[in-house]
Amino acid sequence: MKTIRFGIIGCGLMGREFASAAARWMHLQDMRARPEIVAVCDTNPGLMDWYSDHLPSVRLKTTDYRALLADDQIDALYCAVPHVLHGDIYPEIIASGKHLLGEKPFGMDRAQNTAIMAALARRAQGQLIRCSSEMPFYPGAQKVLDFARAGRAGEILEVECDFLHSSDINPDKAINWKRMVGVNGDYGCMGDLGMHVCHVPLRLGWAPDTIHASLVKRVTSRPDATGARVPCETWDNATIHGRVGDGPGAFPLTLRTWRIAPGESNTWRIRILGMHGSAEFSTKSPRQWQFMDYTVGSPQCWQVEDLGYQSLFPTITGGIFEFGFTDAILQMWAAFVDEAAGGDARGFPCATPEEAAKHHAILTAALTAGTEDRVVQVEYHT
Repeated sequence: MKTIRFGIIGCGLMGREFASAAARWMHLQDMRARPEIVAVCDTNPGLMDWYSDHLPSVRLKTTDYRALLADDQIDALYCAVPHVLHGDIYPEIIASGKHLLGEKPFGMDRAQNTAIMAALARRAQGQLIRCSSEMPFYPGAQKVLDFARAGRAGEILEVECDFLHSSDINPDKAINWKRMVGVNGDYGCMGDLGMHVCHVPLRLGWAPDTIHASLVKRVTSRPDATGARVPCETWDNATIHGRVGDGPGAFPLTLRTWRIAPGESNTWRIRILGMHGSAEFSTKSPRQWQFMDYTVGSPQCWQVEDLGYQSLFPTITGGIFEFGFTDAILQMWAAFVDEAAGGDARGFPCATPEEAAKHHAILTAALTAGTEDRVVQVEYHT
């Protein structure tokens, strides 16, 4: 099996998830390649020890990400740094010729994303660039995708996609960089969660033409490391209402990115309603999806199917067991590694740079629409 040597830039939560996925690679079956983490980088040296303690393959630890770019013993990079750094680091990674899986939102704002896309125009032949988005790799999400792709919905009535957190309802939760406009960006919750809700609609070709948005900011200050209250600057919740298409076939698309969703932990949901059929999946019920096929005059009955463990990339897990978040991470990485090794990701690649650019167009329009309380035309760059 081919080995793809990875470096990690940004050793926080998601870097550790990737390391765990790499360590679990034996869980997958019939893979054409495997990742090996050989280098890690973070501005906080203390975060890197966890990797070297758990992964004997790590031979380089550094606070300078450019050392990874210059290392010809590294084939690919995973970059998970605060949004403000994307605009500088991602183009440099692309210029290095290494494969890149970059964390969302692929630029703090549209200007940064435009710079990243300009760098992509000069990428090396065969260089793979993708954006992180793991939720569509749940089996239920794949069922909904297949349902829509097969045309079983018929004419679309409405589509909704949500990503819902609840921890920010606590006003005493300590502030972090995602609550700071200078580091997270003006998008607020949309920048952090927007790719999650845009990925499936965009993959199905449902890009909204116009946008209206309701932006909510409820917690205006939070404690810092000393306990002092400091400004909490970013949007807590955003509900984006889009219109896809024109004429009689147009339909509404609703995208919710909420950090204050009472009672929710980490819920992702997709719901498609159509004249001939409807389908829904939520991570609240990870082993089930719901669907309805309708013919004229017949009863309208939702069906629930128990899926068990049915993954895009086969694993050693028995089909009677349950799929979870770490499995979705593993499947996303399997798709990236398969593509990097010349495969087709079994027909479902990770989010593309073009999809990331379109999601920036949507979020930029939503920010304008929400702050100015008006409907805004989405401007997609060609």
